[in-house]
Parts: sequence; C-alpha cells; structure tokens
Amino acid sequence: MRLCRFVPKSDPGRPPRWAEFEGTGADGRLLVIDGDPWSRQAGVTREIYLATSIQLCAPVVPAKIVGDGLNYRKHAEEMKKPLPDEPLLFLKPPSALLDPDADIVRPSGYSRVDFEGEVALVIGKRARRVSREAALEYVLGVTALNDVTVRDLQKKDIQYTRAKGFDSFAPVGPCVTTLDQLAEEGHDLGNLRVRTTLNGEPRQDSTTADLIFDLPTLVSFISHVMTLEPGDVITTGTPSGVGPVQPGDVVAITVDGVGTLENPVVGEPA
Repeated sequence: MRLCRFVPKSDPGRPPRWAEFEGTGADGRLLVIDGDPWSRQAGVTREIYLATSIQLCAPVVPAKIVGDGLNYRKHAEEMKKPLPDEPLLFLKPPSALLDPDADIVRPSGYSRVDFEGEVALVIGKRARRVSREAALEYVLGVTALNDVTVRDLQKKDIQYTRAKGFDSFAPVGPCVTTLDQLAEEGHDLGNLRVRTTLNGEPRQDSTTADLIFDLPTLVSFISHVMTLEPGDVITTGTPSGVGPVQPGDVVAITVDGVGTLENPVVGEPA
C-alpha cells in the first residue's frame, strides 16, 4: 500500500485527507481513507480522486522527526569525520515539514545551505525499548526526506537544532510505502536505493547497504531513548554527495519503491 495525504485542487483550503494511492503518476487514483493509517477503525471509503485533480501534502503528521547524523560510511569520509560508535541523534521540529512540490526557503545571510537526500521511516505503533529483532514490527513504512541544513550554523552551534530546524527544511513524500508493499515488489530494506538530483544532474546515489547503523538498529536505539509514537519520522542519514542549493534550484530525491520527492528552492522574502 502507498499512503498519501492530499487536498483537492478545487478546494485547496480543505483539511488534508489520507488516501491509498493506486497506479503511477498522473494516471494514478486516490482511494480516500476514513481516519488515519494506524487507526484500527480506518478503512478505504468509496470516494475516489484522480491524481490530476489533487495536490499532495506531506504524507506524515509527526509529533517529532528524529534524525541520525553521519550514518553513511562514504558520507563520513567526505565530511572527513571518524565513524561514530553509536547513532548521533538530533531532532527536527514538525514545523519544518514541507509538502511535495512546495518551496524550500533558503534563509538569507548564510554562505552554504545543503540538500541531504534520505530514506525516512514512519512509525506505525507506539515503540518503547523495543529490540532490534522486533523493531520493524513498529514501522509503518518508508518515505523520502530532504534534511536541508545550514552548514554555517552546524559548524558554529555544534548541535544541529538551528541548522536543520528552519521552516521548510524537512520536505517529505511523495507517499509512504508500507513495508509489506516494498517486500511484495522485491525491495530490500537492507539495500534500498536513494538518489538525489540537483537541477536534473545526479548528486547522490547509494543504498542502505552503506549505513553504519542499519534501519532496525536505529529504531531500537531511538526507542531506548524516547518513546516513538505513530506518525513519528526517523530520517536515517544521507549518503555522500551533499551539496549547496541556491534560489532557482530544484532538488529531487528518489527512493526505490516510494517515488520522487521534488522541491524548488526560493530565496527568503525581504
């Protein structure tokens, strides 16, 4: 199942609704879900929208976005940093969430703002101190996330909150693909491909096989620090190839089995 949130183009002020996305691209259709994906009462309704008649919204409503820094071996090499002994956790605020196709706002006054294409996990049920072996039982599915970062502030502050916390610094989408759907299509979570392009030019291309801490390990580790609630997002680190963005750029992140998350970059209003 591929899950998304949307508003009709004919009524953009309407609160976003959940739906199951069937098909691909403009030929797809959305089957509206009554409730949210992790509710026991949720179910597909008879309402159907064509993909051409809707605007996608971020397919998550998290209480928190938990990030793991420096989790790809080759990225650690390009940043000239030693491999961490344990996951390096940080939080991005939910206010940083951004819809597919919406504008990333590059704040003024900073010399470098980077894209970071990432595989993100969406939690499906409450997880507290879960084992690595059971960790994926608590995951609803996978999506793509751009962990936009101000490098100036990351170096200055040491902590990552301000560097990664600006409004629009967490584009997510276009959908959440459930783990059973990924497995049905033959995708391996241990070797899931993520690619990033900037203005159509390849910048990142790797798989989760290069992770220092694999996906079950991350879920378990984080759940021993904080309780993970349904809808929470874990963004799992970025591969090598990160780079700066400027107004006018377009960043596209593709995760196998999920699709492509694309966002233009604009300057901060005066």
